[in-house]
Amino acid sequence: MSRATEHDKIRNSVRESYAKIAQDAEDAESIGGCAPNSGCCGTGQSPDTLDEVAKGLGYSEAELADIPEGANLGLGCGNPQVMASLQEGEVALDLGSGAGFDCFIASKRVGKTGKALGVDMTPEMVTRARENAVESGFDNCEFRLGEIEHLPVADATVDVVMSNCVFNLSPDQAQVFRESFRVLKPGGRLSISDVVATAELPPEIKADQKLFSGCIAGAASIPELETWMEEAGFEDISVRPWDESKAFIGQWAPGRSIEDYITAAFIQARKPGKSCCC
Repeated sequence: MSRATEHDKIRNSVRESYAKIAQDAEDAESIGGCAPNSGCCGTGQSPDTLDEVAKGLGYSEAELADIPEGANLGLGCGNPQVMASLQEGEVALDLGSGAGFDCFIASKRVGKTGKALGVDMTPEMVTRARENAVESGFDNCEFRLGEIEHLPVADATVDVVMSNCVFNLSPDQAQVFRESFRVLKPGGRLSISDVVATAELPPEIKADQKLFSGCIAGAASIPELETWMEEAGFEDISVRPWDESKAFIGQWAPGRSIEDYITAAFIQARKPGKSCCC
């Protein structure tokens, strides 16, 4: 099997997994119940419980109060906006935007003169995010269908690239960093939360497609991430593991002791140059 074919196989598997999460959430809302447990950090919980999970990932009550109902699907491993320092009038891009959770929070920070873009390869998630935006009046949000390895975004048009536990789902993370660099303006920032491998993953974990879609098997090491960012052209690179995350990561695959191999981390970098303040 060629590398391109293998990559497409992985993308299709991830797409199917997250399409099911979107559909399960819609079905749960229609009957007033909860979606089955799936994805990073898991859903399968009431909206109040999902809010508590989000608070544990670093989101504030104020942030959670402003997002549309149904945008929080319990998917993620940290709050990338803690590091993003979004300003009024900026353009923020969320890679793997799902139902729009981080985009809606970002849209409040960049204001009416700014814009929050979301890119996701799962049609069901993009549809859900767009519906959430229209129903809740988020006029400065836009959601585009596309792969994060091939972003439907013009060169040098974004101030901040964010992502929450999505880079690890790509079969070609180096390409995602290259694309992030391309779309950033000079002086633009990369601000993501993701999982990193702290030890060599066992072969049986790497080969488990469910664990890949569950944000486990695709975790890269810190040296790999640093190399990919450097090769893409980034500077001021920082990868800070969040050891406290092991408490919830261990719940993603009970009995597999995955917390011995991965942890969440906050990842930052900057594109060389000065941002334009015009």
